[in-house]
Amino acid sequence: MDKYAVIGNPIEHSKSPEIHKAFAEQTGEPVEYGRILGDLDDFAGDVRRFLAAGGQGLNVTVPFKEQAWRLADELSPGAHTAGAVNTLIRLDKNRLRGDNTDGVGLVRDLSVNQGFRLRGKRILMLGAGGAVRGVIRPLLEQQPKRVIIANRTASKAYSLANGLTAHGQVAGCGLDELDGMQFELIINGTAAGLQGEVPSIPDSVLAKGGWCYDMLYSKDATPFQAWGYEHRAARSLDGLGMLVEQAAESFRLWRDILPETAPVIAMLRG
Repeated sequence: MDKYAVIGNPIEHSKSPEIHKAFAEQTGEPVEYGRILGDLDDFAGDVRRFLAAGGQGLNVTVPFKEQAWRLADELSPGAHTAGAVNTLIRLDKNRLRGDNTDGVGLVRDLSVNQGFRLRGKRILMLGAGGAVRGVIRPLLEQQPKRVIIANRTASKAYSLANGLTAHGQVAGCGLDELDGMQFELIINGTAAGLQGEVPSIPDSVLAKGGWCYDMLYSKDATPFQAWGYEHRAARSLDGLGMLVEQAAESFRLWRDILPETAPVIAMLRG
């Protein structure tokens, strides 16, 4: 069996082992997948020990994605832009390639699973941290009409947007600058929902028939999903589909097979 794992701290809540077990059963690939509680002071040592024990690849979650970016010997273009790595692939001579599959996961969930056409749309991205950096480039590659990155600290949004102007129509602003703007899709990439909160955005910012998407996922509606329902979004979705799709892309990078995600999403929804 080829060994893979997810590393993070905390890690017990991770659904990755369940997801990859389902992918392995579905594809017949000889994959064994576990959890590693990462040492906050020795992430690189944990990775080295995993490789020494025959490990072939790792998923990386909070708080190690930026450390994984620094540890990788080579980076995919998406990981380079993101400044964060969620997938490590073992190469020859114990070298590591770092990739970031979050953006592919988000785009696939929206466009393939949910049928949302991103091309030509006005999109609002809430937040300017690692979660947003991980998805923004694949989102821009879908050729939306405009992407506004809005953040409580406006300077972070400006800085992120300025580094992306080569990829299309993108600008940054503060949350307090959104008055008078409207969007067909609002994506929440902040962690406000973990505190039961929603970013403070104007009620008028969601266009008629617009969609809301929270990159967080939960058994019950997330606070931002609830905001979407309250503001008559045509659809208000959580990030479970994105989670499964980014895992499927990791599996493809490791095994060169893209598993079917619909049955796994259905299984996790229970």
